[in-house]
Amino acid sequence: MHITLIAGARPNFVKISPIIHAIQAHNAVSSEQVNYALVHTGQHYDRQMSDSFFEDLNIPAPDVNLNVGSHSHAEQTARIMVAFEKYLTTNATDCVLVVGDVNSTMACAIVAKKMNIKVVHVEGGLRSGDMTMPEEVNRLVTDAISDYFFTTSEIANGHLRREGVSEDRILLVGNTMIDSLVNSLGKVKKPMAVEGIDLADYYLLTLHRPSNVDEQAQLLLLLSTIDELANGRKVIFPIHPRTTAQLGDKSLYKNIVFVTPLPYLEFLYLMKGASAVITDSGGIQEETTFLKVPCLTLRENTERPETIEIGSNELIGMDMNALAIAMAKIQSQQWKSSAIPPLWDGKASQRIVAKLVELWG
Repeated sequence: MHITLIAGARPNFVKISPIIHAIQAHNAVSSEQVNYALVHTGQHYDRQMSDSFFEDLNIPAPDVNLNVGSHSHAEQTARIMVAFEKYLTTNATDCVLVVGDVNSTMACAIVAKKMNIKVVHVEGGLRSGDMTMPEEVNRLVTDAISDYFFTTSEIANGHLRREGVSEDRILLVGNTMIDSLVNSLGKVKKPMAVEGIDLADYYLLTLHRPSNVDEQAQLLLLLSTIDELANGRKVIFPIHPRTTAQLGDKSLYKNIVFVTPLPYLEFLYLMKGASAVITDSGGIQEETTFLKVPCLTLRENTERPETIEIGSNELIGMDMNALAIAMAKIQSQQWKSSAIPPLWDGKASQRIVAKLVELWG
């Protein structure tokens, strides 16, 4: 059998890498060999955001990079579709496996389906209910045409059932992002960027959603509020150059430490040791839940409600009063108790490969 794996953005590599490891482990002991190709669409590219992941996550370089680059949603999606169609015309495969909810996920799923190739969606069934998020559109379109779904929770399964997906196409496997986390915890590295900084009690901050970083007034409000509420504790903020351009005078912030984007193992070091993570990311809500690190999510909704119901996450939205209350609870060690969702045990990828072999072996 042959599987084509799709990755286009930083989180995709984290989710794909343990699947590659599981394929390699399967092939080492089984006569039913699983061949695969890793296709990097090039949706996001820079040295720290892509190439270092191959080293940190111990996966081979992609078999091909479509090099589509950054464009508007429509143009980027179109470029991915054109390039991936050309790739598939000369590279036969039994199925295309997509992960997550980026433009590459939707674009490659559409191309495969129109070429009568089976589509498997890892992390299917996630829903935020917020149609202003491009990721929600990508999820809905991808799940509408996928053949099989590997899911992270019963909540996701419920969404798919309500949308008419039959039980034989849904498999609850756990979370491949947690697989990578489990595999990497013993290899974390302290970033050189934080040498000399007291890491006894600090916050980790990540921001990337356009509503938070592209609107300067909103960005400055968030940063000034967080800087004040930190109450003398350092706030480490890996910041993209595009966001840096919005800041103006960085010396105005007495507690925020601005660093360049970090490789996976260095970022994981900081997340693991943080008193709390303040973020607008999706995947970080999951990782902090497994680590039982308090997570303050600067969004009005989440496609990962189990991280709130079971885990260490709380939705803050844009309510600065709610942020102040949450940070005060963390500083007084009154954060809620939390647990790890079922099957978030580091073995999701093994379950995925076993099912793929059952389907196409």
